[in-house]
Amino acid sequence: MGLLIFLAIFVLILIWGIMVRNNIVRYFNATRRSWSEVANFERQKVKTLETLEQTLKEYSQFEQSTLEKVTELRQQILNLNLKDADIGQLQHIEKLNQDLMKNLNVVVENYPELKADQLYLKMMDDIQEQNENVGAAITIFNRNVEAFNNNIQIFPNNLVNSVTLSKKPIRPFSDNVTTQNFDYRPNF
Repeated sequence: MGLLIFLAIFVLILIWGIMVRNNIVRYFNATRRSWSEVANFERQKVKTLETLEQTLKEYSQFEQSTLEKVTELRQQILNLNLKDADIGQLQHIEKLNQDLMKNLNVVVENYPELKADQLYLKMMDDIQEQNENVGAAITIFNRNVEAFNNNIQIFPNNLVNSVTLSKKPIRPFSDNVTTQNFDYRPNF
């Protein structure tokens, strides 16, 4: 009788351990999928940026630095790693994007005919929509990172993770530029 109770407890612990391990794998895969979505939304900007480059080249007086920023942003997006969450690279891309948008707004003021160009207006709307999609995808990514990190760090899941998978916490995305300009700092 004692052996049966011991075996039943052992089987229950084994089933529980398998369930915990499977949950860790699910959360890790959800995090990887959400990172891929962030990268894919960034990549959708490439076609718009290529068209924007062509449009800007047509304006002979257009500032070369703005055109270079468009080209650099497009290249950085193309180099974004789809398999691994490189938060630093994404932060760099988002900073380049913010700088480009500021620069484009200044240039439009200098070239009113560019502001009236329907193709330009459509591209700017497309870029704005793509930026919103990236922001939403980053939010989903960060939520998945939080769920995954919680799952591998809480006790006793951390023991199952250490023994079976050895997954490390994933760093969530944060916008360093926005954080630096934000006065409130929570006391974590």
